[in-house]
Amino acid sequence: MHEKRLHVTSLLERVASELSLDENILVSEYGPDQPVAAPDAPGDVEGDESDAGEGDAAPRPFDRAAERRRLQDAERKLAQLGRVNPLALEEYAALEQRHAFLTEQLADLVQTRTDLETIIAELDERMQTIFLAAFEDTKIAFGEVFPILFPGGSGSISLTDPEHPLTTGIEVSVRPVGKKIERLSLLSGGERSLAAVALLTAIFKARPSPFYILDEVEAALDDANLGRLLGVFEQLRVSSQLIVITHQKRTMEIADALYGVSMRQDGVSAVVGQRVRERANA
Repeated sequence: MHEKRLHVTSLLERVASELSLDENILVSEYGPDQPVAAPDAPGDVEGDESDAGEGDAAPRPFDRAAERRRLQDAERKLAQLGRVNPLALEEYAALEQRHAFLTEQLADLVQTRTDLETIIAELDERMQTIFLAAFEDTKIAFGEVFPILFPGGSGSISLTDPEHPLTTGIEVSVRPVGKKIERLSLLSGGERSLAAVALLTAIFKARPSPFYILDEVEAALDDANLGRLLGVFEQLRVSSQLIVITHQKRTMEIADALYGVSMRQDGVSAVVGQRVRERANA
């Protein structure tokens, strides 16, 4: 009995603390002899006022087992809700601010990407126009230079993929006089070298530069082909300065100045320079 009294006292103190109800009100309004309000019927829609005040379920007698099940169900739902976070509003405000910031940054990135794609498209169009113009000029120049290096022969260049100028390759077709060969791989070493020089020279003539550096480009040529190449050099030097690295005497003969490396008597290398044209005029 003593334990039950302590238990009842503890319950009364808890009711007074949590619900602010004293013993008399608790017994008179919520005692076992008082009818219990019927639970909400399944499927009821909250906020439906069409039949407000009508058709409500009548109170029913107190049933300890039923009410215990209702208590367990309520406790289970309360546990599912979890603990109450008193800082939820502040955390929500911080997350909302962070979301707004990230949304703004994402919008800026999307706009930047759009701007970059527009710039890239404009650059691609500009580069395509410049490339096609340069290719056409080089094609014309190659058709003029090739017969000089290959008398009686013909050569041409074409795009492997004309529909995509920015990713296309360039096909070089040559036909020396007296041969039915068009592929460069079937030419001799000297002929391939001369054809490459012809293409290089065509590019120089199509888009001139103030100076050019040529390294042993005529090393594989015989005297006849070398003479033709030197004639092309004479055309280029009219508008540009040529710096040619060579061991060919005939190439040195047409130079305005010669620079070489010589070993002195003490074994130290020294750079030697000589103005050929000035000395010849003197």
